[in-house]
Amino acid sequence: MAQRILMNEFKTLASEKWVHIELNNDDIFHWNIALIVLNPDSLYYGGYFKATMTFPQNYPYSPPGFKFTRPLFHPNIYQDGRLCISILHSPGEDELSGETAAERWSPAQRVESVLISILSLLDDAEVSSPANVDAGVMLRKDPEAYKRTVLADVEKSKQDIPAGFVMPTHESTAMGKKEGLGAGAGPDALATMDDEDFWVDSDVDDDDDMFGGSDSDNELVMDDDDDDDDDDDDDDHGHQDTRS
Repeated sequence: MAQRILMNEFKTLASEKWVHIELNNDDIFHWNIALIVLNPDSLYYGGYFKATMTFPQNYPYSPPGFKFTRPLFHPNIYQDGRLCISILHSPGEDELSGETAAERWSPAQRVESVLISILSLLDDAEVSSPANVDAGVMLRKDPEAYKRTVLADVEKSKQDIPAGFVMPTHESTAMGKKEGLGAGAGPDALATMDDEDFWVDSDVDDDDDMFGGSDSDNELVMDDDDDDDDDDDDDDHGHQDTRS
């Protein structure tokens, strides 16, 4: 089951503009990833941040591993590139850390959820228990110095852009979303939509398409749900939100 779910997620994310993914040696359990920050309001805007993701054989019942190839100076990123983020922690509550089960990994999560959480973490650091103490101290005491360090990391990350790869821009992804290109616009493009555009797009039946939702979500749904589809074709019914 893990291979089938991961293949579906890989195919979905491969069409996204905010992430660049490849299989490592054709191994579906080992991905090479680059996160591309398209939000112009982000301190990390324009960065191309390479990382690796590894998946256990019992995925999605256990979380994937994530590690930046070029470590970033950030309170929640260890010096070896690993992250301290709740969504990558094993399922269940942790009384020692104070993390609830809802904050941690669950089989309902998917790769996209992890990557969006990591993008959010970059600009919304948790400094109360930092993985990189020096970064946490600098962010609190000298935010301007911290900003300069981050901008230097962004520039270094551009050295990893593959030859021939065309970096997407904020403008191109925003235009792609408004022209109806769907998931390829990436999550940051949603911030550029005005209220009218948002409410029009919200009427689309499959809300997950706005974020490039993976078909693999349905792998965890009981087969019985499929048997009811034909019977309901002529019924007057509302849209059911199946997002986790």
